[in-house]
Amino acid sequence: MEKSPIIPDEVMMNQIYYVRGQKVMLDKELAELYKVTTGILNQAVSRNIKRFPPDFMFQLTDQEWSNLKSQIVISNWGGRRSLPYVFTEQGVAMLSGILNSDLAIAVNIQIMRIFIRIRQMFIDNTELRLEVEKIKGKLDNQDKNMEIVFRYLDELIEEKNNPTPRKRIGFKTDDL
Repeated sequence: MEKSPIIPDEVMMNQIYYVRGQKVMLDKELAELYKVTTGILNQAVSRNIKRFPPDFMFQLTDQEWSNLKSQIVISNWGGRRSLPYVFTEQGVAMLSGILNSDLAIAVNIQIMRIFIRIRQMFIDNTELRLEVEKIKGKLDNQDKNMEIVFRYLDELIEEKNNPTPRKRIGFKTDDL
């Protein structure tokens, strides 16, 4: 029997952002989920920095942080002294190795399941998009065929309304 999630999935899903073409989570929000301070989380990461190559974790640029703050409505007043770190799916998985509490393990399992669900939704969405494109292609082809049919019908109607005089065949008289 599966335990109910520690944190509602919707809350976690709303904490996954898209930066540099990757789905990431902010260090501050991860720390809140693990019930530790951001400083403790980042300190544990810095002690194990070899586990976090740039494709697992990276620091946001000023521009990325500014864009992200405007999306998630974070005030400029107070708060951070340095730019935040973000963790990719692999980086979050690596966090479970350095944060060894039962809560951290349970939260990590939940986060991994959410990343998998997001990936599956993307795959499902892609398949649906491909099906729609296939239908559009068929409809475009049908539209072209219908145009041809209507063009022929217009030509037939035009011929009926403006018949060309036919040459008579057979015995001709001068009074015609």
